Amino acid sequence: MLGNGKRVLVNRVASRVGSLAKPAGLLQIGSKADNAASVRLPAILHRGIMPDKPSSPPAPPAEARGTAAQLEQARRDKLATIAALGLDPWGGRFGGVMPIATVRQTGEEIAKDADDGPTVRVAGRIMLQRTAGSLVFLSLADRTGRIQIMLGKKQVGPEAWQLVRCLDLGDLVGIDGRLGWSKTGEMTVFASGLTFLAKSIETPPDKYHGLVDPELRQRMRYLDLIHGEGVRERFVARCRIVEAVRRVLTARNYLEVEGPTLQETAGGAAARPFTTHHNALDMPLVLRIALELHLKRLLVGGLERVFELGRVYRNEGISPRHNPEFTMLEAYEAYGNYETMMDLTEAIILEGAKAAGTPTQFVWMGHQVDLTPPFRRAKYDDLLREVTGCDPADPASVAAAAAAAGIETAGRHADVVKSDLFEATVEETLSGPVFVLDYPASVCPLTKRKAGNPAVAERFELYVAGMELANAYTELNDPDLQEELFRTQLAGLDDDESMARMDTDFIRALRHGMPPAGGLGVGIDRLVMFLTGAESIRDVVLFPILRPRAE
Repeated sequence: MLGNGKRVLVNRVASRVGSLAKPAGLLQIGSKADNAASVRLPAILHRGIMPDKPSSPPAPPAEARGTAAQLEQARRDKLATIAALGLDPWGGRFGGVMPIATVRQTGEEIAKDADDGPTVRVAGRIMLQRTAGSLVFLSLADRTGRIQIMLGKKQVGPEAWQLVRCLDLGDLVGIDGRLGWSKTGEMTVFASGLTFLAKSIETPPDKYHGLVDPELRQRMRYLDLIHGEGVRERFVARCRIVEAVRRVLTARNYLEVEGPTLQETAGGAAARPFTTHHNALDMPLVLRIALELHLKRLLVGGLERVFELGRVYRNEGISPRHNPEFTMLEAYEAYGNYETMMDLTEAIILEGAKAAGTPTQFVWMGHQVDLTPPFRRAKYDDLLREVTGCDPADPASVAAAAAAAGIETAGRHADVVKSDLFEATVEETLSGPVFVLDYPASVCPLTKRKAGNPAVAERFELYVAGMELANAYTELNDPDLQEELFRTQLAGLDDDESMARMDTDFIRALRHGMPPAGGLGVGIDRLVMFLTGAESIRDVVLFPILRPRAE
């Protein structure tokens, strides 16, 4: 916290003002600043470091009463003053910075009445600023937390005080000083050096209401990261989750590879692609809608365990669970099957939850979730029978249940009707995590059929809170059957919903022999939603696609 308004007494803060350092914008206060060694941020997201808040709401700053133009001009005037002091208002290298979270951990070991704390170097953005007579208190923030800074006029001297008076909310500064505790019990860096690093010319959002418009937050993500409660932590958690995914796969001897984003044929999924044109080759191309077919080519080539984490693009609708571009994990393991992929999926989710600090049991989207392994396994037909009361093996019974649910049945393939019925009635009941096994084969053209029952495909989808999180197959490696299925358009499916798209080179690759394999696809954005408690995919995508804003 920034204190309660009382003047904070400073213990043993040097008072001699040193020379101005023109290139870097450094004002040295007292003895030479300690160039502390850089401290690496721990791999797991720091938690429990809450933003500093005043004990009672201060009065709105005077600048809030001005117009936008006046506020900007006031900041530009300070910019000119900083330059007139012989300092670079846009800063320069400032090495040896310690993450604030690390500094705070160090501070917890210092006695509250000690006056010989270690010298530290921190850098960050000014989030709060308060003047108490001849003292100025700042709340300085970096991505790991916040800490209070104390600057005293008597201690810094009149020249350095001119720079202190040029500080605004949002400015970036570097601080060297002694770490300790204020008389009011707040962990504080008592400044002995102030380095100006960058001026914020724009006025930050109102600190009482913040950045509350969801669209504005997504459009101006940089401000959302600065001022949004928990936003920065969520995106740090996303990074940790992706690291965990890679960690699980590389530990299992998978190779990370990169496939082409521009392709001749949109294959591996049922979706409408974005189209483009290559001028030099004078040929139409599409942005990929899946990673699958090129990764399977690598299985043929002898790379027996491969994965890719990459962007895919689907020219479809936008919803809380859909964004036109999203990040996909696909992994393929020779000599495995869909059961192999279940084990891998559990490992990825559990390691991701650990990395994000997600508890084993929690509530998400109104559903109670338990990540204790093994996850529940349930057959597709059993769930359909349980929820609708129909006989999944009887097309007439399925059609009757579908008609009762308002689903069109006339002229449509029985398995297409069955799939629509499952989606409309069963999915919303799946709190999960639950592996739904053994799908109708005709709607799974890339999947191997179950031994002894060619009507069933060895496929699972993992559901949580009614949302598909992962999809996996025992991969089809029969080139003749694969070619036949690529040519088959099921009655009742639109072109965009069908995988009836011929990739002749992929068929040629299969004819050279692809090992039996298991394959897995996980939507990384949805996984991050789930593990961080977000309710919209836009909350976990740094820069989601938005309509152009009318100026």
